[in-house]
Amino acid sequence: AGRTGDAVCRSLGIAVEEVAAGRARLRMRISEDMLNGHGLAHGGYLFLLADAAFAHAGNARGPVTLAQSAQITFLRPAEAGEELLAEAVERARYGRHGVYDVTVRRPCGEIVAEFRGQSVTVSGRPGGPASVPSPPETP
Repeated sequence: AGRTGDAVCRSLGIAVEEVAAGRARLRMRISEDMLNGHGLAHGGYLFLLADAAFAHAGNARGPVTLAQSAQITFLRPAEAGEELLAEAVERARYGRHGVYDVTVRRPCGEIVAEFRGQSVTVSGRPGGPASVPSPPETP
């Protein structure tokens, strides 16, 4: 398993297990520092893992692709010490847009969360002047 190029993911120990055009699988272990006030994995970390898998799947084949929107459904709690897998699959690409589903699960297959992300492909460097079309001028 390799490391992701994302500094936040590296700091959390997220490992890249597989990346192919439109697909990715990442792994993360829940630490004590990732727990919410109920002693369960904070939803933000589950979202981050799913979002990272989404990003790898969307960028695997070429030009810079960014998240346009995303939502997650939490189905089961996760606890400290558990290892989670996030598997992203491209569902559709049309023009500059794409739709990706990510399933976050335990290695035994039990689903913890389902995530859907919509992407947009941009030109240039993310955040740079050519990355996103400018809105039309208003008179």
